[in-house]
Amino acid sequence: MTAVATAPDSVAGSAPERPEGAWATLVRGLRLSPELRDGLAGTIALAVLATAGRIVVPVLVQQTIDTGIRGRTGPDIGRIGLMVGVGAVAVALTALCASAMNVRLYRISETALAALRTRAFRHIHDLSMLHQQAERRGALVSRVTSDVDQISQFVQFGGIILLVSFCQLVLATAVMLWYSWPLTIVVYLAFAPLILAMRLVQKRLSVAYTASRERVGYLLGSVAESVVGAPVIRAHGIQDRTAERIDTAIESYRSAQAKALRLSVTAFSGGEIAAGLANAGVVVLGVLLGLGGGLTVGQLTAFLFLVALFVQPVQISTEMLNEGQNAIAGWRRILAILDTRPDVADPDIAVPGSGHDLPPGPIGVTFRGVRFAYPTGPDVLSDIDLEIPPRTRVAIVGETGSGKTTLAKLLTRLMDPSGGEVLLSGQPLRRIRFASLRSRVVMVPQDGFLFDATVAGNVRFGSPGAADEEIELAFTELGLADWLESLPAGVHTPVGERGESLSVGERQLVAIARAYLADPDLLVLDEATSAVDPATEVRLQRALDSLTRGRTTVAIAHRLSTAEAADEVIVVDAGRIAQRGPHAELVTQEGSPYAGLHASWVSQTR
Repeated sequence: MTAVATAPDSVAGSAPERPEGAWATLVRGLRLSPELRDGLAGTIALAVLATAGRIVVPVLVQQTIDTGIRGRTGPDIGRIGLMVGVGAVAVALTALCASAMNVRLYRISETALAALRTRAFRHIHDLSMLHQQAERRGALVSRVTSDVDQISQFVQFGGIILLVSFCQLVLATAVMLWYSWPLTIVVYLAFAPLILAMRLVQKRLSVAYTASRERVGYLLGSVAESVVGAPVIRAHGIQDRTAERIDTAIESYRSAQAKALRLSVTAFSGGEIAAGLANAGVVVLGVLLGLGGGLTVGQLTAFLFLVALFVQPVQISTEMLNEGQNAIAGWRRILAILDTRPDVADPDIAVPGSGHDLPPGPIGVTFRGVRFAYPTGPDVLSDIDLEIPPRTRVAIVGETGSGKTTLAKLLTRLMDPSGGEVLLSGQPLRRIRFASLRSRVVMVPQDGFLFDATVAGNVRFGSPGAADEEIELAFTELGLADWLESLPAGVHTPVGERGESLSVGERQLVAIARAYLADPDLLVLDEATSAVDPATEVRLQRALDSLTRGRTTVAIAHRLSTAEAADEVIVVDAGRIAQRGPHAELVTQEGSPYAGLHASWVSQTR
């Protein structure tokens, strides 16, 4: 048995690519989330008012000491009472403005980030199967979940704090300059080394948190695989290996997060040292200025209050740098996904107005010089020239890996060919609007994927407005009424996550009923009956005969009973069309690929 796969290079410890700068990422993120800018002026105005109340208190303290307690004629109780009253009003207004600002920021951020989450999910969903297969599913899920959560936490908590802190820093500086510019210079000199060092720390934090967010995606992917693959893990007795793999992913994330936190703690410690130096310098120089008559007791006291108001946002900014870089890393990963251009795009999205609808009536299929290759791989299909007239039932057969399923994916535009073109009813497939294509062309995949809903809920994906009676009639016409009646709640029976409450064959029955109710003009069956028992296959084949009559049908056949019932058989061998013709004709051609496939199938069914 092969060893458990290790983490990718980025997880194993190789240096990640140099990320986009934090400011550039923030600007692009705001551009893609215009909701965050709505009402921003009002929010900033409330932040200024909320901060102004804090700045007023030191001024009131100075006035109380210098003109109230130390008045020319002794303590002035009236003056002191007035200052206390003004302070109380200022504090109350500050609290009201802060509350209103928080409510606005929470509402705006939730609206904006919900839109960002939706935009990211839809873009991921629009990516082709090749793009989705190139990245672990857990990593894709983390873009929409944990990465957006990091942004949400920062905007709602860190965003508020940084907004208020910035206003507090500016206003505190202005009032400090008004009281004493020499003391203000002392404060800034104390923090100058920290400000210079923060730029270097910020760059290192950016790299550290980008690596941390990547490891979250790997961790989610590993956990998801272990949960979905639990039956295989138990069957092969590899619980220990799986646990080791999860432990490796957890430790990798812990290590990356610890590295980032160490950098953050270093920055915070620098802020503490700078704050101590600033306070010490102000006390020493302030006393000297006071002794020289250049500063009153009230002014020095107020200045110390202002230094505290100045130090607080600087220290908080070093603390918020941690959350900010985490959020920037999450935003960067979301932007990276949004920057990925779908290689299979709706023509109306790629070039508005360039798409066409399929013409009404039966659909004909044409492949012209089609070839297909997966990235960095050899051709899977080569020189496919194929014409399927409307209302023809065609079976495509071939050995495993011959390219049969790839043909089905190209026909339904789950992927685009690397060369040549596919046409439906004479229209290039790349120019047919998705809305028209998906309503007229339906594919039943081999795995019969079901959503976590009822039988009826899954069948309604083929016809959203269908009533329960129509769904029950569809099962009856397919010859599956007795199976439906055997379910605990009929069409209202829950199928479980991924349909796991049903057997593989039963899931396929629901998938076929879903396609039946969609009533397509072109039906693509990717080995749709391969998972059912022979008796059910016979019943389904009879139902499919009525369903496909008068419609173009392309069936990727695993069991050659499907080929026997088709109007024509197309044999694919090593990515090329090797034979074509009716079953009765091809089976008599001794030594041909189809005759060999048929003989092998007959021997297996005896």
